[in-house]
Amino acid sequence: MSSTGNATPPQGPSPAGPIRGFTQQLAVATELPFVLVASVVVGGLIGAGVDRLLHTGPFGLLVFGILGFVAGVREVLRRLGKSGDGGGGSSSK
Repeated sequence: MSSTGNATPPQGPSPAGPIRGFTQQLAVATELPFVLVASVVVGGLIGAGVDRLLHTGPFGLLVFGILGFVAGVREVLRRLGKSGDGGGGSSSK
């Protein structure tokens, strides 16, 4: 096959490249606090519901609040790893 008629455009950094990367990083950075807070709130609400059903006092709230916090931190770290190295991080699925 002959490639005499095919002209390839020059390969170089586009002017929109750095701006797009910055806006994607900004979007991830503004999203992370909401993920962390939402996971703690959801865990706390589930714990409060368990406490109300089982009459166990604040124990369900504490346990599920801590689980929500751990899940939130794990999700934040997962998203940071995905955005930081292009998705090449190790995942344990």
